[in-house]
Amino acid sequence: MNLINHQLIHSIYFGIDHYILQIFGIFYLIIQLVGFYFAVKAIMISRTPQGSIAWAISLVAFPFVSVPIYFIFGARKFYGYIEARREGTHAIARIGEGVRGLLKKHQVDQNGPDILTELKNLAMLPALTGNKIKLLKDGRTTFNVIIDKIDKAKSVILIQFYIVRDDDVGNEIKQSLIAKAKQGVDVYFLYDKIGSYSLGQSYIDELKNSGVQILPFSTTLGSKARRFQINFRNHRKIVIVDGEVAFVGGHNIGDEYLGRNPLRGAWRDTHLQLEGPIVKAIQLSFLEDWHWVCDKIPNLPWEEISSPGGVQCLCVPSGPSDLVETCELLFISLINNAKKRIWITSPYFVLDKSIVSALTLAVLRGVDVRVLLPEKFDSQLIQFASESYIEECLKYGIKIYRYTPAFMHQKVVLVDEDKTVIGTANFDNRSFHLNFEISI
Repeated sequence: MNLINHQLIHSIYFGIDHYILQIFGIFYLIIQLVGFYFAVKAIMISRTPQGSIAWAISLVAFPFVSVPIYFIFGARKFYGYIEARREGTHAIARIGEGVRGLLKKHQVDQNGPDILTELKNLAMLPALTGNKIKLLKDGRTTFNVIIDKIDKAKSVILIQFYIVRDDDVGNEIKQSLIAKAKQGVDVYFLYDKIGSYSLGQSYIDELKNSGVQILPFSTTLGSKARRFQINFRNHRKIVIVDGEVAFVGGHNIGDEYLGRNPLRGAWRDTHLQLEGPIVKAIQLSFLEDWHWVCDKIPNLPWEEISSPGGVQCLCVPSGPSDLVETCELLFISLINNAKKRIWITSPYFVLDKSIVSALTLAVLRGVDVRVLLPEKFDSQLIQFASESYIEECLKYGIKIYRYTPAFMHQKVVLVDEDKTVIGTANFDNRSFHLNFEISI
C-alpha cells in the first residue's frame, strides 16, 4: 500500500513538473518572440546605429531583462499626446488661427533671412517683433519678480514647472496663488508628475481647496498600453500672468535654485521675463499641455496685445509628439548658420553624432565654438556620459570651459552678435528627443 501511494505521489509530482516545464517553455517562446519583434522595431526607429545595435543584441540575447526595459524606455514618440492633439485639433487649431490673425501685424518681415523662414516653419509659429525682454539672473531675483507679477494678477495665472517642492520657495509661490484664487483670479497649475515625485498631497490639496486648478502632467494617462510610458517628461517652466507677461527659463520651484541645498551649493541660472506679442505664442504651448491633461480648454485672454518693445522673438515648443525632432533641428540650424560664434552653456552635455558633426563643421569654417559646462555635475552618471563627448569635442577643436563658482543650470546659446536661445532645453539627447521643452 505504501509503495502504491509513493508511486501515485511520484506520478503527481512528475505531472506537475512536466506541466510547469510546458508553461515555462511557452512563456519563454513568447518572450523570445516579443524580444525579436522589439529588436526589429528598435532597428527601424532608433536614432543612432549604436542604439539600434545595442537594443537588438540585448533584446535577442537577454529578452527576460531587456523586454521590460525596452517597454518603458524604448519608445521614441509619445503617441498618447499625438492622439490627444488630433482629437483636440479643431478647437485648438481654431484658437491658434485666431491668435495668428491677431499677431499678423507683429510678424517679422516675411522676406527675412533664410534661417528665419527655417525656424518659423520648424516652430509652426510666427516670429514676432515688438517684444520687451528682461534678463533675470539667478533664483532670488527671478522668484521675486514672478511673485510680484502674480500678486498683481487681475484675471488669470498660468503656471507650469517640471519640479515643484514643498519648501520655502514652494510655499511662497503657493501662498501667492492661494491669495489670488481667493480674490477670484483663475489659476491653472501644471506640474510634471515624475519631476515633482516628492511633492506631498497636502501641498496639492491646499491649493485645490483654495480654488487653484492644479493637475499633474503624466505620460501614462488614458490607455492601459501607456501605463509604463514613463520615459517622457514635461520639462517646461512657464508662468503667464493675465496674458500680458510671461516667464521662461531654467528655474524650477525649489530652495536649491536659491543655492540653499548644501550638497549643490551656489546655483547659477537664467530666466526671461517677456512682454508683447510673444506671450500669446507661449500661451498656446501651455494650452496644448493643459488640454492633454484634462481634455478641456480653459477660457484664456487672446485679445490684441500692445508692442512694448522692439525685440524680435520666436517661441519654439518641442517634444516627443512632434513630427520631426524639433529641438535638435533648432540647434542644428543655428549651428549651421553661425558665421562668427556659437557659444553654448548647459548643465548637461550628452549628444547625438549629428550635433557633434555640426559643431565640428562650424569649427572648420572658422566659427568660434565654445561650450561652458559646470565643473561638477549634479549627477555622477551624467558626468561620466558627458566626459566621452567632451574628449571628442576637444579633439575636433571645440573649446570646452568649466564654470567653477557654482553649479551652473542655465540653458543659453549665443549665435554671432544678433541671436540667442534661452529656455528649458539642455544640450543633451533627453531634451532633444524625450522631453517637452520650450525655447525662446
